Amino acid sequence: MDTPRTIQTLGILGAGRLGTVLARLASDAGLRVLVARSGAPAVIAPAMAAVGATAADTATVVSESDAVVLALPLGRYRMLPADALRGSLVIDAMNYWWASDGIRDDLSDPRTSTSELVQAHLDGARVVKALSHMGYQDLEDEARPAGSPGRKAIAIAGDSAADVDAISALVDLLGFDPVHAGPLATGIMLEPGAEAFGADVDAERLREMLDGFWTSQRGIIVARAREGAASR
Repeated sequence: MDTPRTIQTLGILGAGRLGTVLARLASDAGLRVLVARSGAPAVIAPAMAAVGATAADTATVVSESDAVVLALPLGRYRMLPADALRGSLVIDAMNYWWASDGIRDDLSDPRTSTSELVQAHLDGARVVKALSHMGYQDLEDEARPAGSPGRKAIAIAGDSAADVDAISALVDLLGFDPVHAGPLATGIMLEPGAEAFGADVDAERLREMLDGFWTSQRGIIVARAREGAASR
């Protein structure tokens, strides 16, 4: 049986805008935060210290963290250290942007979610889709204590109930109401083109968006593509 897990050290791979905002939110919430970039940690050490986090190399971030956030351009997911991340709880906060990732049919195929691609590459890791559909500026501005009126919500998609519970607790700690979207495959409801992508709304409205996905224009496209694949 799955058992609840507690995140005390949060690792972040990616020190861009999203990674920096998440580092500050997690540090403010009392977590130990380790952040890695593609190059030497010393380059980002001052900026990370300013938000209460510690710059480290990727190996240290992976080995010392209870959960690791992927805050990198999605097009680089195959560069992630699959062996090192085996067994790790991984939070996929990446999205496909053609402007930064290039035109990639594999990243825009409606027959699968991008988080499923990440999970396939990170064989043995436990991937959960979260912290991906709200813009980094809204994440920075909208964090509120639990129970605050109008508190905004973050959707989570994952296959393990215990892992979803752990990430839900993290989302709540960071200042947002968690909303379970379903298994990892339903992460496609949080990707660009879906109503929930970019949503800065409360839990009730976010749930309405998720429930209405399959009757939306994007949902119909996804459903038809998957039906076509299944009939071959």
